[in-house]
Amino acid sequence: MTVRTRFAPSPTGRLHIGGARTALFNYLFARHHHGSFLLRIEDTDRERSTAENTQLILDSLAWLGLKADEPPLLQSTRQARHVEVARQLLASGHAYRCYLTPEELEAMRAEAKAAGRNLRIRSPWRDRDPAEAPQGRPFVVRLRAPREGETVIDDLVQGSVRVANTELDDMIILRSDGTPIYQHAVVVDDHDMAITHVIRGDDHFTNTFRQAQIYDAMGWERPRFAHVPLIHGPDGAKLSKRHGAQSVTEFREMGYLPEALCNYLLRLGWGHGDVEIVSRADAIRLFDIDEVGRAPSRMDYAKLAHVNSVWLREADDTRLARDVLERLAGRDDLALGPDSERRITALMPALKERAKTLVELAEAATFLVRPLPLAFTPKATAQLTPENKAMLRELAGEIAATEFAAAPLDALLRSHAERTGRKMGAVAQPLRAALTGSTVSPGIEAVLVALGREEALARIAAAAAA
Repeated sequence: MTVRTRFAPSPTGRLHIGGARTALFNYLFARHHHGSFLLRIEDTDRERSTAENTQLILDSLAWLGLKADEPPLLQSTRQARHVEVARQLLASGHAYRCYLTPEELEAMRAEAKAAGRNLRIRSPWRDRDPAEAPQGRPFVVRLRAPREGETVIDDLVQGSVRVANTELDDMIILRSDGTPIYQHAVVVDDHDMAITHVIRGDDHFTNTFRQAQIYDAMGWERPRFAHVPLIHGPDGAKLSKRHGAQSVTEFREMGYLPEALCNYLLRLGWGHGDVEIVSRADAIRLFDIDEVGRAPSRMDYAKLAHVNSVWLREADDTRLARDVLERLAGRDDLALGPDSERRITALMPALKERAKTLVELAEAATFLVRPLPLAFTPKATAQLTPENKAMLRELAGEIAATEFAAAPLDALLRSHAERTGRKMGAVAQPLRAALTGSTVSPGIEAVLVALGREEALARIAAAAAA
């Protein structure tokens, strides 16, 4: 058997972080078993589904590196096939036309409410002669579900779960306007796509019993089901806006790397010993559905930030510099130019050691692309005393005559401090203030190299003259 999984989002909004984890699990399971990962856009909710949301989902999946093996399937293009299967069920006697009126349905609801029980439709049209059907009255098509025995789902995560068929009513598969309902369309699509494993959130579990009955009625082999517990907030409640970011787009905007987000989501509900940082290659090698836990996971934003900081330190400096430039583009308080990428890339090894997100990284790099005159923090201003300005003017001449590399510049600063009887900090801090406008930065020799000789000397001169 060739494993085929699918991710099937509804384009009614951005890709939720829980949906992203579901997509990741489907992708990894397929790759681990040398199978195929497919994508289906369930866009049959015409009022809420939009092309913009579809593109946002596709962009998010691409950013996460979860590439489907076939072009995405739009569920809305398959309505004729869904109707065809419903008619086959009618022809085989596994479905029937139901002519219950709205008034009759409301009476059933009222009766169930008065009796304190859940509504289960028991249509009198299930066993009536179709010849008795009232002419011209609208009808829906209902599945003639079994009323004896049980429907059993041997779930790969939750184990064997049983529901008595008396607890399930005859669900509608075609509305009175002839359009298929979601429950029916999902089964037809999964069958026609040859899906072997349906991995999804456990909020879909109740749907699975009804969907299994459609498989059985059509004589189709059921896929294996795996219902993954949901992601909760840090307090154990359902993840919501009050907990923080929820969509992949938000996490991207907040400066998380895709590999870090995937790493964190992988470990959120799946475990392999004490392994914390997992590459994509290792994830494919190690992941299997039997190591997914049954309990809901709790979102830990601090843990995510830590994982992201690890991946930031491992990331390519040129890539990070370009990400930073994209975030800084458009700011009218900066002077981005031909040398900006070189400066940021040169200092990136030091910058990324202190940052947890790309947002922090971009903020830490802004001094490299600020125009003159620099704005100084109060602590930096305090460093620019008349005495220190005189030192900076003297130091500028020495820097101008020195090879512009980290080791020679460091040696120069230490020599200057020793020769003038100053501590190293008394030399470095005024110089740092002049170069960055702050008293906090990576190593001063690295800052000098990143700025380059011309820009460094221009900043020192401007600070000394201020």
